Amino acid sequence: MYVLFNSKMSAFCFKVLIAAPVLLVSGENSIGCYGDIQRLQCDTGLILVKSSVYGRTDSHTCNVNRPASQVANTNCAMRISTVADRCNGLRECELKTDLLGNSDPCYGTYKYYNTTYDCIDGRLSVTCEFCSSTLDCGEGTIQIINANYGRANTRTCSHGVPSSLTQDTNCYAPHTFTNVAARCNGQRRCIVQALFTLFTDPCYGTLKYLTVSYTCIPPTREIVTCEDNNAELSCGVQNIKIISANYGRTDSTTCTTEQPAGHVSKANCYMSDTLKIVKARCEGKSSCVVPATNNVFSDPCPYTSKFLKVVYSCV
Repeated sequence: MYVLFNSKMSAFCFKVLIAAPVLLVSGENSIGCYGDIQRLQCDTGLILVKSSVYGRTDSHTCNVNRPASQVANTNCAMRISTVADRCNGLRECELKTDLLGNSDPCYGTYKYYNTTYDCIDGRLSVTCEFCSSTLDCGEGTIQIINANYGRANTRTCSHGVPSSLTQDTNCYAPHTFTNVAARCNGQRRCIVQALFTLFTDPCYGTLKYLTVSYTCIPPTREIVTCEDNNAELSCGVQNIKIISANYGRTDSTTCTTEQPAGHVSKANCYMSDTLKIVKARCEGKSSCVVPATNNVFSDPCPYTSKFLKVVYSCV
């Protein structure tokens, strides 16, 4: 079966890439009664589970046609990771709750899954089995959110495929995330392959696919400005995002020209509000000017020659 489809998969090789530009939704919630389907969905953006609890914390949720004895224990709650492991980084995720395989935190009580999640900025790549895709962050670097090799629905990578090969939707290869993260994190470009020889075969006889969700971390820029000069930050058509900033002195070698030795010897001078002040002047703008002066930041270390150091990225 696998040899047959391997020889024909060039016709099935395609890549789906979905990108979301900003943090879109926060605090979504999904309840799934045991034995039913729990569904998580982001209209835009990708799922990032904040918390998932299996058990029962009230007597009203999922109580239809249940005897009182099965809903009376409301002190039953177990935090689980299986929902996050399977749903993080997807736009939509449907889970058969009776197949998640979590242990029973309160025998005899009818339980449910309570999951809260955000919809976050990210990219989603889907690669059909026997094919490969390239994750590309341009000048930025890749940070993997989640990855799975297997099958979670009957629709993906199913065109022209016998239905018997797409019915197992509870197919997840262990360690897919760690495998892909080890290959791709910190790289600008990374080729991923949907091959059972790389991830093991979690469901023999099922045609699988590889989903990889990731974000692109912009390259950072650093600017150092000596005291009484102006720091000029610029991002062209993009916007400034401040990563870190300090006005003071953290070494004895920067901005030392024509300075007495006693004015550059202090190396632990930090102005605690520097980041807040620089963000207020620059965050979200295409360019800005920040004077490296005591008038702007106050003087964190008198009689010491200071400098302003800002690390930022363009987004």
